[in-house]
Amino acid sequence: MAKQIIFTYEGKEYTLEYTRRTIKQMEDEGFVARNIDDKPMTLLPALFAGAFKAHHRFVKPDVIDEIYAHMPNKDKLIEKLAEMYNEPIVSLMEEPEDSAKNVDWMASW
Repeated sequence: MAKQIIFTYEGKEYTLEYTRRTIKQMEDEGFVARNIDDKPMTLLPALFAGAFKAHHRFVKPDVIDEIYAHMPNKDKLIEKLAEMYNEPIVSLMEEPEDSAKNVDWMASW
């Protein structure tokens, strides 16, 4: 099961999650995770907002900003968001589980 952050804000339940599709969408929009230390004012809110894309893609940016402003323990939140963000990337590089269906390949050089 994918890692998720679940919370309720103003009576509505939210599930934050990243998928391969939402990470690609974030990258297409210019998000570069390795630049967080250089541009924290831009990228930390983008990391939080990106977690809405899987289940709440139509939540307006000002609502996301308002929710973020009311989230306590932001250091821990950002740590968990980074861990969640990394999970689909790691799964992209995993070896196949069913070796009977593996595709044999070789390089031509």
